[in-house]
Amino acid sequence: RVLVERVEGFCSPADWMRAYSEINDFEEQLVHDGIVVAKFWLQVSKEEQLARFKAREKTRFKRFKITEEDWRNRKKWDAYQSAVCDMVDRTSTELAPWTLVAAEDKRWARLQVLETICRRVEKALKRLS
Repeated sequence: RVLVERVEGFCSPADWMRAYSEINDFEEQLVHDGIVVAKFWLQVSKEEQLARFKAREKTRFKRFKITEEDWRNRKKWDAYQSAVCDMVDRTSTELAPWTLVAAEDKRWARLQVLETICRRVEKALKRLS
């Protein structure tokens, strides 16, 4: 709701603005029920995204991963970037923080995600003992 529906105009501003508090309330309930919430935003540059899109088109077994909608949405890069900034700002809480990952290098990004998950699970397990 706060990204695609907002940028594509599929819902009203009142709807996507309300969604921020709904997201925070839901994640708070999850955490209070003992669930470890780990949220990641993997950021790539516009240039890197273009390179990956082109590579997918050229790789037979990856072509299904790229659609005309991906190319159309890419034209709204700035609107999506603004929506992402708002989403992270409004839904990163002490209980359910966002982890922002520079993802130009896929292997490095994967390691950062795994390390973060390990730290969060370890922290949760320590609270239980």
